[in-house]
Amino acid sequence: MVALDYANAASAEGLLKQLEGIPCYVKVGMQLFYAAGPSFVASLKDRGYKVFLDVKMHDIPNTVKGGAESVTRLGVDVFNVHAAGGKDMMVATLEGVDKGLAAGAVRPIVIGVTQLTSTSQAVLNEEIGLTGTVEQAVIRYARLAHAAGLQGVVASPLEVTAIKAACGDGFVTVTPGIRPAGADVGDQSRIMTPSEAFAQGTDYVVIGRPITGAADPRAALESIIDSIL
Repeated sequence: MVALDYANAASAEGLLKQLEGIPCYVKVGMQLFYAAGPSFVASLKDRGYKVFLDVKMHDIPNTVKGGAESVTRLGVDVFNVHAAGGKDMMVATLEGVDKGLAAGAVRPIVIGVTQLTSTSQAVLNEEIGLTGTVEQAVIRYARLAHAAGLQGVVASPLEVTAIKAACGDGFVTVTPGIRPAGADVGDQSRIMTPSEAFAQGTDYVVIGRPITGAADPRAALESIIDSIL
């Protein structure tokens, strides 16, 4: 999944042109979605892209239900909500999906955000206020998402094995915090290379800056693909 972390649609289109013909998901996050809006996502779907809408919904159940209905109508393939919103909120999310799903349309994969890959042990304990290890917090939220009926979670690649053990091999893991060998770590605390993440059993990896910030994004993506084949 290539993260289209851009401030506007024109910049994102520039990258898409460079990557044309390489099969991959595109991730539309907050910055681009807030700037370009639902119409940009609709245009991606019209052109055949698979879209992960990464806006991490987290609100009262009824509000998230409405949001889920709206993004389902957009035809996105994957979207996420914060597992910290609780089981009722996640159940309401799926109710929104049911309401927004058109006849014959493919149901989107709904995943729960566990802990951000920027969350360190100190941040978890001292700022967020959760006790225990990061992995324990991730597994707690993964189990909650599974119990609510979600199809998977977002988590760092370091927790994939434990998530699969807790929730089953069919429970989808989407892993950001992916950095090719030699790439800048940036603001991530829990990272792996693409090949290491897939070796852990993850289903999808999300990669942004190592591609979007490269002098030659197409060559960067092709190199990543070569590293996992």
